[in-house]
Amino acid sequence: MDAGPVSREIPQLPRVLVDPRPVVLGGFALWAIATVIVWVNASWADARPVCLMGLVVGVLGSSIYLAQRRSARRGDKGAQVGLGSG
Repeated sequence: MDAGPVSREIPQLPRVLVDPRPVVLGGFALWAIATVIVWVNASWADARPVCLMGLVVGVLGSSIYLAQRRSARRGDKGAQVGLGSG
């Protein structure tokens, strides 16, 4: 029951599955919508700080992603691989 030689090459995922931009932008948009909803509805006032922190985390995550992409495009040694295009 020999399956033959096993390839050591790891297949590349399609670009659409590894692109973080739709997830980052979608998450940020959902937090923005939630923030507007809780600001309009006074009975959900307790959720306002949570929504604001969601927006802050979204801005922080976007900033880190953009800084890493800028570093990858410049070819910096410590930059993540695969963020240079886009």
